[in-house]
Amino acid sequence: MEDQVARYYSLKVEQYGATSQGVDWNGEDSQYQRFYHLSKVFLDVEDAIASFSLIDFGCGYGAYLDFLKSIPHNIAYIGIDISEPMLKHAKEKYPAHEFGDDINAYDAADYTIASGVFNVRQKVGDAEWLSYIHDTLHQMNAVSKKGFSFNVLTSFSDEEFKRDYLYYANPMALFEYCKTHFSKDVALLHDYQLYEFTIIVRK
Repeated sequence: MEDQVARYYSLKVEQYGATSQGVDWNGEDSQYQRFYHLSKVFLDVEDAIASFSLIDFGCGYGAYLDFLKSIPHNIAYIGIDISEPMLKHAKEKYPAHEFGDDINAYDAADYTIASGVFNVRQKVGDAEWLSYIHDTLHQMNAVSKKGFSFNVLTSFSDEEFKRDYLYYANPMALFEYCKTHFSKDVALLHDYQLYEFTIIVRK
């Protein structure tokens, strides 16, 4: 399953390069919105001068680093991706930062964020893909000391815009799953103008 996803994104970045289209987003404005909402996992609780570590799971070419330049925190960043072409672009564009393909090769970080990693399921069935999401969330939880956040396309998307190769999740079901398995401190953000939602889990 991961090999299919890796091939999909490898083809995208080879076609479009290190751009928002290269990670299959519509544009930079929507990408910035996603990063902002994901970052609330630490923006709402950490002092502006705080130092902490962060894993960017599914980092692509490292675009989240550009967003991090706009905030004052001192963040030790690690980018993880399963696509070798993505990692090649990331290492070339941000040589001062750490990138790898195995999240378990690093020590646990304070926070983990994941943007877009649950969207492209291609021909995988709903039940199997949801099981993959759950397994990945447990993995993220295990490597996050203070919390983690992720986004998913919403099942409340307009039917005419849905695509068969994408996965649209039930936001309440994932919210309940996170409350049940990870923490009592969970937030569901579904109030911004994109066909998705963000879930924040704090420990």
